[in-house]
Amino acid sequence: MSQQEFATHPRTSRNDAEPLAPANVPVPTPEIADPGPLGLAGFAMTTFVLSVFNAGLLPATLTADVLGLALFYGGIVQLLAGMWEFRKGNTFGALAFSSFGAFWLSFWYYIAYVAPKLPAADVHNATGLYLLGWTIFTAYMTVASLRTTAAVAAVFVALTATFLLLTISEFAQASSIGKVGGYVGLLTALLAWYASFAGVTNATYKRVVLPVRPLT
Repeated sequence: MSQQEFATHPRTSRNDAEPLAPANVPVPTPEIADPGPLGLAGFAMTTFVLSVFNAGLLPATLTADVLGLALFYGGIVQLLAGMWEFRKGNTFGALAFSSFGAFWLSFWYYIAYVAPKLPAADVHNATGLYLLGWTIFTAYMTVASLRTTAAVAAVFVALTATFLLLTISEFAQASSIGKVGGYVGLLTALLAWYASFAGVTNATYKRVVLPVRPLT
């Protein structure tokens, strides 16, 4: 073969960057682990700790305790879980985990930097509006959750109730309603923990150990 022919038809070898496969055969990509249990765990723990304060089980002066969880576990980790759900092609999981990861990040920022700078007499209205937006989002995600599993749908039903009660509490400045919202938030956290526990246990044992009945 002449030098010109070699330049026109170069040989391929196993050292080349591309695998030795026909152009029309897709290159297999490795599967990734299910990010759902991770996202649910981050959501559950952060919701649990905040709801303890909302329910009045510990003094409100300790509420800042939740900020670290909101930033790292509820926020960053859940956001990462949402990105991995995009990779798996799960639209519901991607939107839910990405959004609630952003919720906890925005909650951290709001409590640490925004609320202290607002007029004291109007902080409850600003917080109520913030919670109202998340109530609306969670409500329509609850409709979508009815096509997933009973465990996930239960989390969203309880979470919608939690947001609604906390929203009413802020606008009405009714601490008693906020405490009820705190208890419903504790229920939400327990449901999310169950869904996470079931997901990781079933995947590890490679069989159904804890039921998560599909609703579809």
